[in-house]
Amino acid sequence: MSRLADAFSADHPAFAGHFPGNPVAPGVLLLARVARAVARACGAAISGAPAVKFLAPLRPGERFEIEFDLPGGNAPVKFRVLRGATLIASGSLRLRRP
Repeated sequence: MSRLADAFSADHPAFAGHFPGNPVAPGVLLLARVARAVARACGAAISGAPAVKFLAPLRPGERFEIEFDLPGGNAPVKFRVLRGATLIASGSLRLRRP
């Protein structure tokens, strides 16, 4: 299992409009961070996200961890995003292998 710690800066431009007065990290921003971590770890591009669930909000500056396993063959990569013991998001990504 691979694990990466990360956070979004409170001054990230996405927080200005998502949502004013109650900022939350947009799901697409979080998913992009997961996809980049997986792509770097396996050396392959992401070709899809067949299953993604966002289960809890992530606020500006909160630390989170991305966990994922890199299976062999054409199996999707399963991932989880955690803030401490709280599951923020989970799902799977398809890889475009060379």
